[in-house]
Amino acid sequence: MIDVEGLKAIVGSDWVITQRDQMQAYLYDETTPDQRLEPAAHVVVVKPATAQEISDILKLANRDKTPVYPRGAGTGLVCGAVPTQDGIVVSMERFDKVEEVDKDNLMVVAQAGVTLAQLLEAVNQADLLFPPHPGDEGAQVGGMIAANAGGSRAVKYGVVRQYVKGLEVVLPTGEIVTMGGKLLKNNTGLDLMHLLIDSEGILGIITKATMRLYPKFAGTATLVVSFEDRHKAISTVPKILQSGVIPMAIEYVDHEVITMSATHLGMKWPADKGTAHLILILAGANEDDVYYQAETMSDVCQKSGAVDVLIAERQQEQADILKMRSEIYSAMKPLIAGDSDITVPPASLGKMLDALDEIAAKYNTKIATIAHAGDGNFHPYMLKELVERGTAEAVKMEIYKAAIAMGGVVTGEHGVGKIRLKYLGLLMDPKQEELMRGLKRLFDPNNILNPGTAIR
Repeated sequence: MIDVEGLKAIVGSDWVITQRDQMQAYLYDETTPDQRLEPAAHVVVVKPATAQEISDILKLANRDKTPVYPRGAGTGLVCGAVPTQDGIVVSMERFDKVEEVDKDNLMVVAQAGVTLAQLLEAVNQADLLFPPHPGDEGAQVGGMIAANAGGSRAVKYGVVRQYVKGLEVVLPTGEIVTMGGKLLKNNTGLDLMHLLIDSEGILGIITKATMRLYPKFAGTATLVVSFEDRHKAISTVPKILQSGVIPMAIEYVDHEVITMSATHLGMKWPADKGTAHLILILAGANEDDVYYQAETMSDVCQKSGAVDVLIAERQQEQADILKMRSEIYSAMKPLIAGDSDITVPPASLGKMLDALDEIAAKYNTKIATIAHAGDGNFHPYMLKELVERGTAEAVKMEIYKAAIAMGGVVTGEHGVGKIRLKYLGLLMDPKQEELMRGLKRLFDPNNILNPGTAIR
């Protein structure tokens, strides 16, 4: 039995939802319907506003052994925040303040419910830059950290983990702890903060983060490079990385997929030629630096068989290209059974693409593909027809096994969540899993926080 009156006493009656028809938006995430897990029948949604309120909620939950599910914006794709057991959903939406943009230390302090769009706006107003762009700008800071979000700009400046310097966290047993701060170096004790990053909400509830910023780039440009053959496009990526110029982003997209996203948004994809494209985002100290990078990239790509190179210099043009790339999943979602999110060593990009083609041919289907090509992270989209034919699971398993055989993993950025637990045995040895379970017990002795997620 969930102690509803106890929850109301902590946060106030206005911030507790018990009616099922009023909580539908809190029960699911963006996982495709064919992979989506059903939420439990008895769930209460609570909207705290302070770390102390979350502490009190967790103490109450420990008393009654009630599962608790931290929830950000629900942009996840692996049912990580879906309450699959009767329990409490803790929505972080009221933690919505950017508390400080510290220009002297190049740091931002933001509450966990701040969206990526809010964060980027606040940082931009201070004439600074937060380089990561995980995709959906509705994603919240706490969720991005709990999932160690990656996205398109990770090639040169890394994933979210590289930017987190401090956290305020409420542990599953209710203690409020602060880790790190406005520090670039910290070797004091074991690095518990980085254990919380990418923990998928099973070790603590993040309430506030301090993250590193950079000065704005003096100049930027986005290149759209077109190829008639997608193998030529993918095989160009290692040559780009060896050229001496490291772009912020190297994205691969099938022409059919990116034009579908453009149509979905009411926009127009700028490249008419080719069946596959690389999107290169460049940033430099000045316009001449960016121009040199663009010339170098164009030369490398043309020598590798590119049929066209378009350069976007105006900020709006660049933003439009990034938006079309970022919204591909939303455009494709009605048509696909799932997104495999595999990662292989960057030098194996071409081999993995060959493997995807072979799997598609074997099952007489098409696997639409996009990739964060600069860091080896593929997103093969399996069509709904595979579910109808009963072969979706077999195709997914072949994709995973092919990636693992190349030294890869089953998730590069979306996480394990609840839907990928059954695949961990493909690549993780029993000792690693034993250690992970031991850490979970240490942090969460009653296993109340997001049970059935991330580890088996």
